[in-house]
Amino acid sequence: MESTYIFLQHYWWFIISLLGALLVFLLFVQGGNSLLFHLGKNETERALLVNATGSKWEFTFTTLVTFGGAFFASFPLFYSTSFGGAYWLWMLILFSFVLQAISYEFQSKLGNLLGKRTYQSFLVFNGVMGPVLLGAAVATFFNGSDFLVSKSNLTEAAIPVISHWGNEWHGLDALANPWNLMLGLAVCFLARILGCLYFIRSIRDTELIPRCRRQLLGDSVPFLLFFLAFVIHTLLKDGFAVHPETGIVFMEPYKYFHNLTDMPILLVLFLLGVTGVLFGLIRGIFCHTSRNGFWFTGTGTILTVLSLLLCVGYNHTAYYPSTADLQSSLTLANSSSSLFTLKTMAYVSLLLPVVVAYIAYVWKVMDRKPLTSEEITGNEDVY
Repeated sequence: MESTYIFLQHYWWFIISLLGALLVFLLFVQGGNSLLFHLGKNETERALLVNATGSKWEFTFTTLVTFGGAFFASFPLFYSTSFGGAYWLWMLILFSFVLQAISYEFQSKLGNLLGKRTYQSFLVFNGVMGPVLLGAAVATFFNGSDFLVSKSNLTEAAIPVISHWGNEWHGLDALANPWNLMLGLAVCFLARILGCLYFIRSIRDTELIPRCRRQLLGDSVPFLLFFLAFVIHTLLKDGFAVHPETGIVFMEPYKYFHNLTDMPILLVLFLLGVTGVLFGLIRGIFCHTSRNGFWFTGTGTILTVLSLLLCVGYNHTAYYPSTADLQSSLTLANSSSSLFTLKTMAYVSLLLPVVVAYIAYVWKVMDRKPLTSEEITGNEDVY
């Protein structure tokens, strides 16, 4: 029974990590939108860019909601601690994504009060802030957050609250840590790279596409600097380890480096992912006839993020460490749902391949015909 429980805890951390990796990949929508005014020099070019990402924005929003829902169902203590304590950070993230949804739906509506350019500015805001804030939130898995957990409070009639935040910033304090911001900026520039590669694949325009290829070079340099700095710092710093028998959390030198070497499959996934990102990027910049760099970089992104998230949860590691009290840190063992809940959800999760297959089919149908300026001119169904 205990071995089944441990297996299900690890199984659901894998599902959450996979959803997180898919979410980072789908941020190409935000990355593309952040370049809306930079790449689009006139209304027709901006319409091309908006309609290219407009066919995919619902995938990103749905994955974000599914990611939060899976976390709530499988690891409810994390949900109550982070979403309930760091609520300003998560509210900003959700607000930016709500702005995105409103912008797509209303920017071309007749009689809208704010005007198309205002709604397009909202898309740019979401395109920058969404990836930066999500990246900073994920970085707290490695760097810790200021919270306290006391399960004994459940017996208190006056204050039945398990966890509370240690300061009045309620999540915004994550932005004060430069290493959190570094990952946030890395995710932002990666999203912009994926956005440009997606435009190259899905749009046919003789002036816009060369501009996208030049933009790739401008975004690749800061992405590599921020990403490599974060990864090197993370692998060399002390990590939040958990004693397998007592459950006591302690600081272990080179913990995340040890996790990769102790689990060689994660190291292989990480190296394959980084190689895929670089290969797709190089093809996008230097191979002017290639349009498949998006899939190489996208697949590499999924593998890289998946390996990092598994690294922070597996091998007796506290996946949501507390800087206020080490023993309040959340682990797979002390924050998961009951065995019955995890087992029931595991049966439901078997439908996931069917859902993925359906999404892949819909994606293929929508991308069957590349976008051109002639296609969107006079079309009432465009954004």
